[in-house]
Amino acid sequence: MAPNDFTDLGQIRDQLRAFEDRYNATARPFQWKFTTSDLDDLLTRLDRHTLDRQEESSAAPAT
Repeated sequence: MAPNDFTDLGQIRDQLRAFEDRYNATARPFQWKFTTSDLDDLLTRLDRHTLDRQEESSAAPAT
């Protein structure tokens, strides 16, 4: 949506309400599968990657 898609605020309101009605009629609960353990593993890998990068950049010879 962009401001030029509508001629007045009433159209925007009507479109948003229509979307809300459609969404609420068809929406289903989301089953989250990313556990806290998965998050811990990801953060550990990211920390390791960041440390490896820092070590590489500090070990690089100055030019």
